[in-house]
This record gives sequence, structure tokens and C-alpha cells, in this order.
Amino acid sequence: MGEQPSARAQKAALQSKTTGRSMSRGAGAKPESRLAMVRRARRINRELAEVYPYAHPELDFRNPFELLVATVLSAQTTDLRVNQTTPALFGKYPTPEDLAAADPEELEAIIRPTGFFRAKARSLLGLSAALRDDFGGAVPGRLEDLVSLPGVGRKTAFVVLGNAFGVPGITVDTHFGRLVRRWKWTEQEDPEKVEAAVAEIFPKSEWTMLSHRVIFHGRRICHSRRPACGACPIAHLCPSYGEGETDPEKARKLLKYEMGGRPGQRLSPPPDYPGTPAPPAAPAGETG
Repeated sequence: MGEQPSARAQKAALQSKTTGRSMSRGAGAKPESRLAMVRRARRINRELAEVYPYAHPELDFRNPFELLVATVLSAQTTDLRVNQTTPALFGKYPTPEDLAAADPEELEAIIRPTGFFRAKARSLLGLSAALRDDFGGAVPGRLEDLVSLPGVGRKTAFVVLGNAFGVPGITVDTHFGRLVRRWKWTEQEDPEKVEAAVAEIFPKSEWTMLSHRVIFHGRRICHSRRPACGACPIAHLCPSYGEGETDPEKARKLLKYEMGGRPGQRLSPPPDYPGTPAPPAAPAGETG
């Protein structure tokens, strides 16, 4: 059995203490060429593939419809909260036809823990009715059809296409956008412009798994407020090294999910996931 991901991260972090600093762009430093950036970006992707060989969508789903609904619910909340909510949702409404006929207030009560439940309920009712009426009750496998559904944008569409249909796509969520800007792959802020810029760097066959790896890294190590630079396995490739905690011991305490020895977000993770499953939602009235 090989090294655990956290061990790899810790070992690589020792290297990053010296080589990571070499990536910084001080005054008068020669700008990085486009070719050098592309080579560095592709190396980051290769090294992330070694750190997260088990990278996967962190929403529980059994079919394209469940993935579509879960992704819509994941806006402005955690995947864990969605995963704790969807068992009851799909138990009551397993098909688009069932969900399209749901009582709005009953639906809102079930999805309330995910936040913005009224708007999300309207989206779920609308997209389910569209699936029933326009697509024969099946989730379509084309981008133009998916984005025609209520509450479904490009990000949601690419999650579904990449993970339910095997169609490559780049998923630009907040983690992805933050990291590719830190890595100087692009300075764009608009998600579609970020998507276009990254698509020019990588072959299409890499898009879906690249998205998983970058998002995994953003959730576990390269956090928004306190990146764990001192425990980062790709710090030696990062031009933003030093924005976060560089002390290895302090940085290790910032690691999340399996990298920090804690459960992930899925209640039913893939068999090769090295962490432990997340707990289901506590029964009503219980806390802790």
C-alpha cells in the first residue's frame, strides 16, 4: 500500500520550504512566459493527480437526475448539507415526474437545510416539469439542453455532463476560480472567461478530472482565508506561496477532510476514497 495523501503532502511541503519561494515574483523578476506557465500548469495537474488519485464529485447520487438535483441544491451551501438532505428528498420524489408534482410547501420543508429553499424549490419544480414535458422524463446529455432548464447554468451543466455522461467540462466554482488565479493561469474573474482560459491550457480529455483535483485541493489545503502553504504538495509550483501559513506544523492543523484525518462530505463515498464517510443528518431535535 502506498503513502497516504497526507504523508505525501507533508513530504512535499518540506521541499516547498525552499523551492516554493523560488516561484515568487519579486521586483524586477522576469515575467513568466506563456509556454512556461502552461508547462507549470500541466505539472500542477499531474502532481495533483498523484495527491488525489481518488478525486470525485462530492455529491451523493445514483443517476443523472439525482446528480442534477443535488448540484442545484449545492448552491450557497456545503455538499455535506446536500448529502444529508437528499436521502429524504429522493425517497419521496425519486423521479422527475414525482418531483414535478410535489407540493411546494412540502418540498420546501425537506430542502430547507440547504438554504435559499424557496428559490431552490421553484428551480426543482421547474426543471422537473421541463424534464417531464420536454425530455421524456430523462436528463439530457447536451449542454444546450441542460442550460435551458430552470436553475441550471454552465457550472451545474458541466458537473452533470462530466460525471453522469462522461462529456468533458470545466467546472468553475469558487474554489476553482480562486486557485487558478493564485496559480496565475488567468486573471479573469468571470466564470465563463476563466473556463475559456483554462480550456486553452489543457486537452479536453483532462477537463473533468482537472476540475475535481483543483476543487479537492481548494477544499482541503488551499483555503480562501488561510491557505496551508506549509503543508501543500505543490507549493514549489505556486507563485502565491506565502499568502498562507508556511510553518509546516501550523499548516498541518489547517488541513481538512481526509487530509486532516476527518470525514469527507459524502455519506456514500467511492470505494477508493481513503477517508471515512460523513455522518447522516441528526434526527430532528438532536444537536452535536
